[in-house]
Amino acid sequence: MLQTSIADTPSLGADLRALRKTRSVTLAELAARLGRSVGWLSQVERGLSQPSESDLLEMAEALGVSLSLLKGEAQPTEREAGHIVRRAARRPIGKGIAGLAEDLLSPDLTDDFEMVHSTFAPGSAAPAPITRPTQEVAYMVSGHLDLTIGGREFTVGAGDSFRIRGEAQAWRNPYDQPAVAIWVIAPPVY
Repeated sequence: MLQTSIADTPSLGADLRALRKTRSVTLAELAARLGRSVGWLSQVERGLSQPSESDLLEMAEALGVSLSLLKGEAQPTEREAGHIVRRAARRPIGKGIAGLAEDLLSPDLTDDFEMVHSTFAPGSAAPAPITRPTQEVAYMVSGHLDLTIGGREFTVGAGDSFRIRGEAQAWRNPYDQPAVAIWVIAPPVY
């Protein structure tokens, strides 16, 4: 099985389009940020042109995502593409918050939602509360987290779930064990 980077797969263009639209950025606006033509960017989104490594880095910065989201190492077989995400092929995502590792569980960002696997290291915490225009539901696989949702404080543990609807949110893991959660987020924000 030939392994390629995501820049060589059709999902890159679809993911770029989904990220751009989720952020309410037009083709013209993103092209201007990148110093490229609208036509070139349109071709990338349609899978007709392949961006260079430096183009990918600029796109990631312009869209506020990690480069690893746009560039993967292990890719699915043609038969599995768009349906199956193998553990080794998960794309790391997130904003580089210390103590938080996140992987995209969804095959791409073209659905109305995304699934994310998050691991919160012991002693880690969100640097500041955030508010996103999303609806999010998470299921705690293991460990414990202290949450602040809309100004209310909660502690959740393995087997618990919680929902956030566009409210200010923050998290911290003051415990000795990592906490693992699976999220469904709509619309996709990564």
